[in-house]
Amino acid sequence: MGHNKKCYIFAGAPDSKCTGVEFDSDRYVICADGGYVLAKKMNIEPDVIIGDFDTYKLKLPENCEIIRHPAEKDDTDTMLAVKLALNRGFKHIVICGATGGRIDHTIANIQTLRYILGHGAYGELAGDGNYVTMQGPGIKVYSRMNGYYFSMFSYTEECTGITATGFKYPLKNAVLKNSFPLGVSNKVTGKSGIISLEKGILLIIFSKDMNQS
Repeated sequence: MGHNKKCYIFAGAPDSKCTGVEFDSDRYVICADGGYVLAKKMNIEPDVIIGDFDTYKLKLPENCEIIRHPAEKDDTDTMLAVKLALNRGFKHIVICGATGGRIDHTIANIQTLRYILGHGAYGELAGDGNYVTMQGPGIKVYSRMNGYYFSMFSYTEECTGITATGFKYPLKNAVLKNSFPLGVSNKVTGKSGIISLEKGILLIIFSKDMNQS
């Protein structure tokens, strides 16, 4: 079931409103347990709801697929949703409601991006003033997000051969290590910034400047 359209996964961060996320009209939606609450608030109907349902205990809709898992499991509900999306052929996965709640859940969701990347797909955590993704070796273009900082960190022990153009603080053949946050609080100065990476995995974060409206 290969798809060109995006798969949106709703995770269960309790205070998320998914602000800043633009939802394609042609989309596939998976709710991870309590993420269904967030989807309902946004009037978005899911195609699938998956999880152990230890969070959402109310009536479930009758017009979508329900997949139940036992509470004692190795995967988070969000990871269950990601695995389902990958198994159904989606190559672009946007996870909403994945930041701003418990920090352990946020870290788990960041690690989930690594899982997505390792399985040949592109993943994002999006909404509520944050946009998070990962980049492996190669060249990637990042469109400017007005009012947002751009930060990049070495997710692996180190990232080598980094060239960054179109940024306030450009880089040429640089090295980032996961023991020092050298890449924090940059900004895209043109329409887009270009990151070229020879080796390693970069954690890329756009964070809203809270001093701007």
